[in-house]
Formats: sequence, C-alpha cells, structure tokens
Amino acid sequence: MTTLSFALKISLQQRVDVSPLTPDNLVGKSTGEIAAIELQAGNRKVRTDEIFTLSGDDTLNIVFKTASTKLDYIGKGNGKGVITVDGDAGAYLGFQLKGGIINVSGSVGAYAACEMRNGEINIGGNAGDFLGAALPGNKKGLQGGVVIVKGNVGERVGDHMRRGSILIEGNAGAYLGSRMTAGTIGVLGEVGAYPGYAMKRGTLLLIKAPAAIPSTFNDCGAHTLGFLPLLLKGFQSYNTQFGAMAEKVKRVRRYAGDMSGVGKGEILVVI
Repeated sequence: MTTLSFALKISLQQRVDVSPLTPDNLVGKSTGEIAAIELQAGNRKVRTDEIFTLSGDDTLNIVFKTASTKLDYIGKGNGKGVITVDGDAGAYLGFQLKGGIINVSGSVGAYAACEMRNGEINIGGNAGDFLGAALPGNKKGLQGGVVIVKGNVGERVGDHMRRGSILIEGNAGAYLGSRMTAGTIGVLGEVGAYPGYAMKRGTLLLIKAPAAIPSTFNDCGAHTLGFLPLLLKGFQSYNTQFGAMAEKVKRVRRYAGDMSGVGKGEILVVI
C-alpha cells in the first residue's frame, strides 16, 4: 500500500471544510468513492476530485500536498492513523482529535487542537489564536494529548484547557493559559501580557520571565521541584527541545494563582 495523497490542483477562492478526509472516515473506501466525497466550499458543495488530485490507497496514512490556509478542519474528530500536511493549514486543525498523529510542515490558523481529546499534533511553523482552546461558550478546551509548535503562537493559548500538554518553542501571545483548569503549557520564548488570567489549576512553565506577573499571583519564592525533571523526561520521545531540558532545569520561581478565583494554578519561571 502507498500513502493516500491529496494534491491541491486549483487555487482556492473559498474556504474548504476537509473534515470528511480522515483515516476514520476513509477506511474501507475505494479511490473512486473517496473522489466522490462532497466537501463544503463556501456556500456550495464540490467533489473531492474537483479540488484534489488523488493517488495511493493507504487510508491510515494521508498526505495533503501543497496545502493551503483555506483548508479548514483537517483531522476533525479523527482517532487513528497519521495525517501529514505539506505546507500551511487553515483553522480548526485537529478539532476534537481523539487519537492518531497530525504533522504540519508549515503554519496553521486559529483554533488548532480546539477541544482535542487525545493524540499528537506537531506544527513546524506558527499557530494562530486559541490554540488548544474551547469553542466560544464551551468550557472544555484541550482535554488530552500533546501539541508541539516550533514557531510562535497567538493569544489565548490553552483557554479553558483541562488536560494534556502544549509545548511552544517560539513566543506566545497575551492571556496564555487563560481560564485553564489543568494540564501543562511550556514556552521557550517570550510571553505576552496577563499569563494565567483567571487560571484555576495547571502549570505554565516559562523559560523566560514575562515582562510582568499578574498582581493576582503570589510569589512563593525559588524552589527545586522534583517533578520537573520527570515531566520533561516524558517529552523525550517527542520532537521537541523540552525533552533535552530534563537535566538542565533545576530551579524555578513559583507564582501561585490566579488568586481572584480558585488560585491552585502555578506559573513556574526557570532561574
């Protein structure tokens, strides 16, 4: 069997919902059946083969070639297999992902890993706002799995996050970990204003100190935390710099909060 490839063959004028093109949905289908699947493109439906040139037959190993920022919902609700995106992707990448792996060589739009439940997402470029967050009005953001971003991310990363890990090797925007309930967010680069806003529980691990710690967080002093090397060793099987830091991160300054609410979260700044 060879990788099932979807090569974009037209210049997209409208956004396209490619959520039907996942290993979960395509298992057992012939190439002809896959080509006939209808995709929502703007206010109309189009056949898959009107947009993509198809090749290969391994439905558990899917590749989107020469991808576009107008391709939304890649991997929506998927639970198995590997999806590779050669290029950039649109919004809602990995929305409600249940398992499997998504690898993106470029950047992605807003709401990537939104309400993700399990699995792994690797983003080689940047990510937009609300990475690993919940939909507006919902209370459950990222609920499991690992999200790795090699570049920068936008605002409200991990909003309403409940479990899992988000590892950012670039910079992060404002309101990092806002309304977070549990889980871990690590950032190697700079962090914007108001980290941990309305945070209930969970951990923000920052390699660089933010310009200001919110006044609703209490300074608990410097500590050597035994769980940190173990936490970082857990990332050694992933393609991220965080795994190599297990022997380097010894001391952190701990800030507890957000005291305007439950106050059981923490911002750990490496010293």
